[in-house]
Amino acid sequence: QVQLVESGGGLVQPGGSLRLSCAASGDIFSISTMGWYRQTPGKERELVATITDSGRRNYAEFVKGRFTISRDNAKNTVYLQMNTLKPEDTAVYYCKTGATIRGNRYRYIEVWGQGTLVTVSS
Repeated sequence: QVQLVESGGGLVQPGGSLRLSCAASGDIFSISTMGWYRQTPGKERELVATITDSGRRNYAEFVKGRFTISRDNAKNTVYLQMNTLKPEDTAVYYCKTGATIRGNRYRYIEVWGQGTLVTVSS
């Protein structure tokens, strides 16, 4: 029973910036790796960036130097700072987390957010 709520998407001009947020809630024991993925019509969902529970980051080549992923463990929240946005960045952005949840037995699950639309256009 984990929910991810995303926010921060919208319309921005080329060269502009947006900051996406994704907060996890529920009966969570711990959060492991969190990440951001994006998808456009007719394309497979692709990895944008991930960050482990220890803070190790991994970026797709097409966003290196422009996007920064970060997390606030106290708030179970992951962020994606997107700078110098390009029209090619237009997509629905989804967050994902791995979590160990409490219950009759502890178990590990992976959960997707609902997606937030980022549109980069003049």
